[in-house]
Amino acid sequence: MRKPFMAGNWKMNLLTGESRKLVQQLKADLSRVNDVEVAVFPTLASVAVVIEALRGTAIAVGVQNCHWEKSGAFTGELSAEMIRDMGCTKVLIGHSERRQCFGETDETVNKKLHAALRAGLEPIVCLGETLAERESGRTLEVVSRQLKGALQCVSVEAMKNVTLAYEPVWAIGTGKNATSQQAQEVHGYLRNLLKEMLGGDVSQQTRIQYGGSVKGSNVKELMGMPDIDGALVGGASLIAESFCAIVHYQK
Repeated sequence: MRKPFMAGNWKMNLLTGESRKLVQQLKADLSRVNDVEVAVFPTLASVAVVIEALRGTAIAVGVQNCHWEKSGAFTGELSAEMIRDMGCTKVLIGHSERRQCFGETDETVNKKLHAALRAGLEPIVCLGETLAERESGRTLEVVSRQLKGALQCVSVEAMKNVTLAYEPVWAIGTGKNATSQQAQEVHGYLRNLLKEMLGGDVSQQTRIQYGGSVKGSNVKELMGMPDIDGALVGGASLIAESFCAIVHYQK
């Protein structure tokens, strides 16, 4: 049985004081949740205060990107080892905004994934198609290419620490979301592809989150699909009440 995993990606939002206030609210409501795994991904500016505020709780903290090298002349970047040294346990890799705005490729996603695993981090690898790709009937082709590229040379053993997140680009921050059936179609396809690539055990143990305008009003239906194991939440994770509603979807 795969434990549901709800993660909040704060993107480039919230000043330090705002971040502290939000996690204090989350801590009051979610610190004793044990039937759902919960993680937040604040900005680098707020990581330290968020880690301190959540110390002793089950809420994990991660960052939104990493570099594949351990050190070097890479101005503005952060290595996976540095992320681990900060006290974070998780990292987002390959988010569509990184792909669209900052030139992320399937090759760099793979390099970052290997770096994260070597450093002992638990990565969430993001996949998803644009609106043009969906309308041209290329959704499965695109996510297949992304998954195969991301997981190149990743071992069966290492996959125990990897989560996937299917995020249709056209649903991120737009207020639109894939129907539960549309999401399930892609999740089911990805799970079958994992079976072909790495075997049935990996296919069954790997959690695949859905991301794209997830909110309290649609999360229960999405989570009712057999291959959806949680959510990577954007805007709704910036408000304690809305994110907690998503985490408590079973109530």
